[in-house]
Amino acid sequence: MSDTLEFGKDVLRREGAAVSALANILDARFANAVELMLKCRGHVVITGIGKPWLIGQKISATLASTGTRSFPLHPSEAMHGDVGRLHAEDVVIAMSNSGESEEVVRLLPVIKRVGCKLIGITAKPQSALAKHSDVVLEMGKFEEACPIGMAPSVSTTVMLALGDALALAVMKARNFSREDYAKFHPGGALGRSLMKVSEIMRSLKETATVDHKSSVKDALSAITRQKTGAVFIVDGKKLLGVFTDGDLRRHIEDDGLLKHKVAGIMTRPGKRIEIDHLASEAVKLVQEFRIGELPVVNAKGELMGHVALKDLVSMHFM
Repeated sequence: MSDTLEFGKDVLRREGAAVSALANILDARFANAVELMLKCRGHVVITGIGKPWLIGQKISATLASTGTRSFPLHPSEAMHGDVGRLHAEDVVIAMSNSGESEEVVRLLPVIKRVGCKLIGITAKPQSALAKHSDVVLEMGKFEEACPIGMAPSVSTTVMLALGDALALAVMKARNFSREDYAKFHPGGALGRSLMKVSEIMRSLKETATVDHKSSVKDALSAITRQKTGAVFIVDGKKLLGVFTDGDLRRHIEDDGLLKHKVAGIMTRPGKRIEIDHLASEAVKLVQEFRIGELPVVNAKGELMGHVALKDLVSMHFM
C-alpha cells in the first residue's frame, strides 16, 4: 500500500513539475498565438487524435464559454466531409505530442489550402506539425508518468494546461466580465450566482403599490389585487416604506384602522435592493430577514418592482 501511495504522489509531482517547466519556457510565441485568436473573425477550431482529441474538446468548451467562438474537429472525420466546416477566417489549433500523428499530419495541407492560420502545440519542434504551423507552442521535454513510460499522462496534463493558458489569456484580453460569463452560463448554480436582480424581479405592474397619502384600506386592497403579502408605499416614484401583514397585526386594535394613513404605520424605510445588484444579494436579504417581497429600486431610490420569495424558490435559489 505504501508503494502505491508513493507512486501516486510521484505521478502528481512529475505532472506538476512539467507544467511548472512549461511556464519557464513559454516565450513570445504564446503572445503571438493569443493575438491570432483575438483577431480571428471565424472560429477557433481544435483538432487532435487520441488523448489530445479529448483534451481539445475541453479546451474548445472553455473557449466557447469565455467568449471565443470555437468547435472541435476530429481529423479523421474532417477527411470525410467535415473539412467543409473550415473557413479561411478560422484559426486552427492542432495538438500532437510527437507532432507526427498520421491523422493530424494528413490534415495539415487541407488546413493550409483552406487558408486558416495554424497554431501547433507539440513537444517536438522539428516535427511536421511544427514545420507547417504559423505559430508553434512547444510543450517542453518530459517523460510520461506511467510505469512503462508510454500512456499519455504528463503530455496530456501539459497540453491541457497550455490550452487553458491560451483560452484564459484571450478571455482576459477581451475584458470578458462576470456579467458576460453569466450570459454563457444561465443554467445551474453558477448561472444563478451571476444573475442580476433585474433578471429575477417582477415588474412594477406586478407589484402592489399605493401613494403615501392612501389609507390602510387602500393598501389592503392593493395587496388583494396583486395577491402578494406586502404593499410598497411611494411618493411619486420614490419608495418610502412597506406595509405588511406584520404591520397590520401590530395595529389591528387601533380604532378606525382602515381609515388611517398607511404611511403612519408602515415600516420605514424597510429593506430594499438596487436593480443592478446580484441576485444572490437579494437571496441573502430574503433569507436573513424572512422577507416575502423585497422591493427593487434604482440608484435614485425609485421603485422598479420586487423580488418574490416564491419566485426564488421556483428558480432554485433557495
